Amino acid sequence: MTPSEQLKEEHQGILLMLDILGKACEKLEKKEKIDITHLEQMVEFFKVFADRCHHGKEEDLLFPEMEKAGIPKEHGPIGVMLAEHVQGREFIRGMNEALADMKKGDSKAQSQWIQNARNYKILLTQHIQKENNVLFPMGDRALSQKTQDQLVDEFEMLEREKIGEGTHEKLHELLHKFRKIYL
Repeated sequence: MTPSEQLKEEHQGILLMLDILGKACEKLEKKEKIDITHLEQMVEFFKVFADRCHHGKEEDLLFPEMEKAGIPKEHGPIGVMLAEHVQGREFIRGMNEALADMKKGDSKAQSQWIQNARNYKILLTQHIQKENNVLFPMGDRALSQKTQDQLVDEFEMLEREKIGEGTHEKLHELLHKFRKIYL
């Protein structure tokens, strides 16, 4: 499996959780009751899996190798992806803050959570399309087989170090649980 294939596979899990996030927003807008721990777990999934693990692989490992291979960072596709990662973190922060306010009974917090969640879903869905269809194919062409093999090994090490053994599996269990509840 190449680095881009692995990242595209991870994108499938992220897209599934984004669909779940969208359904949670719809339920909240219809004034349906949702367990707040589910909302917290959705946000935690994005913080741990999408950001720390997935974006960590891109930012710490893949993008620097792509830049070395001649793909521009500043004013180029890598820079755009990095800026979107930062923007996504802001939406996650907004969801976390809204959750804290929801627990305190703030009546406006739920709509703030929904707004941040919807913006995050739009951003990440478009972001994933750009990576899958533009950036990753560029990387596949630019990176040697040796570099790609090395990246796959480094991805595995990063995953163990940044999220820990077994976390990936637990997050996938959460995905399947929420798929049954929300989709």
